[in-house]
Amino acid sequence: MGDFVASAKLDRDMQEMPAIPPAAAARRPLSAEQLIERLKASAEAADVSAGLRALTNYVGADGYLLARHELNSENGLDNVISSDWPFDLVCKRGIELITQLSRTTELDKCLSTLHPAFSMLPEESELPAGASREYCTIIFNSGRNRYVLMFICPSDVILSQQRLKEAGVLASYFASLLFHDTTRTSRDMDLTDRELECLYWIAEGKTSDEIATIIGISKNTINNYITSVMRKTATRTRSEAIAYAVRHNLV
Repeated sequence: MGDFVASAKLDRDMQEMPAIPPAAAARRPLSAEQLIERLKASAEAADVSAGLRALTNYVGADGYLLARHELNSENGLDNVISSDWPFDLVCKRGIELITQLSRTTELDKCLSTLHPAFSMLPEESELPAGASREYCTIIFNSGRNRYVLMFICPSDVILSQQRLKEAGVLASYFASLLFHDTTRTSRDMDLTDRELECLYWIAEGKTSDEIATIIGISKNTINNYITSVMRKTATRTRSEAIAYAVRHNLV
């Protein structure tokens, strides 16, 4: 009799408990161990989207966009590796955000690595249901390449800074598994032998006049090569170009 009464009370209590909203249940985050296993499996299957969905679940975000961070901004959609944002949002806002990031200095890019930064999308942006205009940007490196991962924040949850930082580290791990055989970025491929030669000599502290004498061409031609190097590497000064070259083992 006692067991029957206890069972009846438990049934009544469960009926009175509020149901877990479907969205909240779907947002139940993965543990770090589960995330690592998902990333391994996704990398083995060469499934970029599955790995990014796992990272998005881990931080509790509503959408992701992964792009190469060091390609020329003129490449537009070619910079985007994968995204579940609405296509119009990627075209209108995603590319614009990537372009803005590409214009930052080399020092700023280095200092911002693995530091989540929050910003707001314009009010007229078309967002997924339940998402806010706030988004988070995480820049990370994998080998010689740099990437940017953007998460759209949900309207009802504040994302954990700790989980976002961990997601940046694990995104780098995921990229290393996926792109382990990629040794040079597209921009490195764009640099000609003569441009790399000029980059080497400016890293050695040589002036344009000295490089012209060493190579045996005019100073103006040297300056044109150096200008081309800075354009391709999205750097603004010779010092930034040297920093880029050193970090990418070009000199």
